[in-house]
Amino acid sequence: MKNFTWLFFLIIIFSVNNSFALSADIIVSKDSSGNFTTIQEALNSVPENNGKQFIIYIKNAVYNEKLYIEKSNIALIGENRDSVKIFFAELRKNWRVDHPDDYGSAVINIKEDVTDLFFKNLTVHNNYGSIYGDNDHQFAIRGGGNKIIIIDCNIIADGGDTLSLWNSESGMYYHKNCYFEGYVDFVCPRGWCYVTDSKFFGHNLNASIWHDGSKNKDQKFVIRNSSFQGITNFGLGRFHRDAQFFLLDCSFSSDMADKKIYFKQSDPPRTLQWGMDRIYFFNCHGEKTDYPWHADNFESAEGSPKAEDINPKWVFGERWDPEKVLLETENKFNN
Repeated sequence: MKNFTWLFFLIIIFSVNNSFALSADIIVSKDSSGNFTTIQEALNSVPENNGKQFIIYIKNAVYNEKLYIEKSNIALIGENRDSVKIFFAELRKNWRVDHPDDYGSAVINIKEDVTDLFFKNLTVHNNYGSIYGDNDHQFAIRGGGNKIIIIDCNIIADGGDTLSLWNSESGMYYHKNCYFEGYVDFVCPRGWCYVTDSKFFGHNLNASIWHDGSKNKDQKFVIRNSSFQGITNFGLGRFHRDAQFFLLDCSFSSDMADKKIYFKQSDPPRTLQWGMDRIYFFNCHGEKTDYPWHADNFESAEGSPKAEDINPKWVFGERWDPEKVLLETENKFNN
């Protein structure tokens, strides 16, 4: 019976992945069985001013590429999250020696005006640190952009700022069932961000998560039903500008330091517009100990939201419903 259940599970996985392949506009395969052998070639082939979701299906392989996404409405969908591996070694400070800004310093680089991106079943890893022994800032994904969905992915860097989606004016990001790993501030959105059902692993004593919500009082970083692990005494979070954190139904390993999410003053000093105490918890517990600073306090947030009311539509203020996008994408594949 156990073998039958496992076989049935494999058939379901194969059927889902096969439906992605059949629905794809382009297939990337290192063995030349697809349309292109590199992901960047596939990205370059997307029509200009593409008005519909353009699906690029990526077969299992290791792709040693730096990617530039400069068109909207693109879905990058891998065959298997642990077997489609996009690796590139790049250190931010090295890149900036010969370049005016960060564009191009990540494994996946997203142009500022790009919108509606969908990533699924991928491992993206900036492995500079493991090769050269430097754990300074190194991006796995870096860009502005808007309405970016990342699900069922491993996003890893051997330094800080692993996932840096930095549209501080209007950026909206949704991540589900992901694994994030890095050093200081390794998940650090600007704008609005909702993360659910995910795992975080931090290698830094200062902070794992970071938020910039300084452009709009409503901007927030919400993490739900997720776990935090890391090295001994890893730090949970910090911010350098106005920020707003909501953590609910999260678990913290016993390795986490007894150190609340804190404000790190910059030089020259910054003045916060809306205060430094906009950090809210609900039903968050440590593996062995609950610290007083992550006790339930949603009632102190503006509007006193209830935990059951905090969903993507609430986070994005009815301006974007990523779960509807996910449902429409799944229906497209199933028809």
